[in-house]
Order: sequence, then C-alpha cells, then structure tokens
Amino acid sequence: MIVIHAYMKVNQEQRENFLEQTKQVMAGSKAEEENISYHLYEDPEQTNTFVFVEVWKDEKAIEKHEETPHFKTFIKELPPLLHEPIRVEKYEAKKIS
Repeated sequence: MIVIHAYMKVNQEQRENFLEQTKQVMAGSKAEEENISYHLYEDPEQTNTFVFVEVWKDEKAIEKHEETPHFKTFIKELPPLLHEPIRVEKYEAKKIS
C-alpha cells in the first residue's frame, strides 16, 4: 500500500477556484478501482494550506492514476493557483490488523 501526502499552499485569491478543481480530481480519483482513499484537508492554523492524503493499492495504481484525464487536468491547472510549489511525500505502508 502506498500513501501520498501532497502539500499545497494556495493563493488567497485563487482559493475558490482551487476548491472547485479539487472536487473534479477527487471524484475521479475516488472512482479509480485501485484507490483505497483520497481526502483533502486544510491546516486550521495556516489558512489556504492544504494536504491531499491518498492511499493506493500499489505503485502501479499510482502510475495508472497519473495518466487519467482528471489528474492531468488538475496538474495542468494547478500552478497558477499556488503560492509556492507543491511538495509531495510518498510512503510505503503495511496494514496492521
């Protein structure tokens, strides 16, 4: 299982546009067969600072995800919405019963 944290600091004036874009990528991503979970959170102490927390079956699922139209559109539209470059962390995880 692969966990991704994608951190984004959004320009204040682009907040609503960013949130609209996230709805599209989240809906498409959650519908992908090998997606386990896909959520967006905002830091309550840092306005307009968000993190996507994604869980995928394996690396192959992520590669497939990165080729989907919803992901490609989101990545294309994202740069002008951000205050600073996106920061992504990827972890390999085991499920503990």
